[in-house]
Amino acid sequence: MVSNPRRRTTLLDAGIEVLARLGARGLTFRAVDEHAGVPTGTTSNYFASRDALLRELGDHVFVRLAPDPAVVAERLSAPSSRDLEVLLMQEILERARADRPGYLAMFELRLEASRRPELRDAFTARYRANLDEITAAHVEGGFPGGATTALLLYLAMNGLLLEHLTLPGVLPGGDEGLPELVRQLVETIVPG
Repeated sequence: MVSNPRRRTTLLDAGIEVLARLGARGLTFRAVDEHAGVPTGTTSNYFASRDALLRELGDHVFVRLAPDPAVVAERLSAPSSRDLEVLLMQEILERARADRPGYLAMFELRLEASRRPELRDAFTARYRANLDEITAAHVEGGFPGGATTALLLYLAMNGLLLEHLTLPGVLPGGDEGLPELVRQLVETIVPG
């Protein structure tokens, strides 16, 4: 396999865009090449198979969607509270708005894993590790509520993002009402 980290990242970002636009069935080496604006055959030089590309996309989507570490450090320097939790969840919403294709690709990868056992194990392990990190940050960070509260927030935010990104007309209040909906979600789940 070819080793050019910048080109690999370009191809992975193009793969995310293709997944978001065409779904897993539309994810081909040729489609990634075209979206990345590289010569035909480039993607196949970097990834041994379509499954290898999907597995790497499963990891790359977490890198792409991760919050800025400096912003996280700044936020977590404030006292842990339900209000801070509201702000953090609203920032997740803002990141989803800013990178809609990234989040749609994440949902598409989950669906593909549900149909393909060879991907399911790898994706389950990655998502489970993410949930464990989120839970640990919530509990060890001293936020109100325990591990169950962290789990409920995770599930509720995933549901909210899925609704908003796939069928934006479903949630009341439209796009402008989402920050308030997130506030209500957090205030309902997180103890005062």
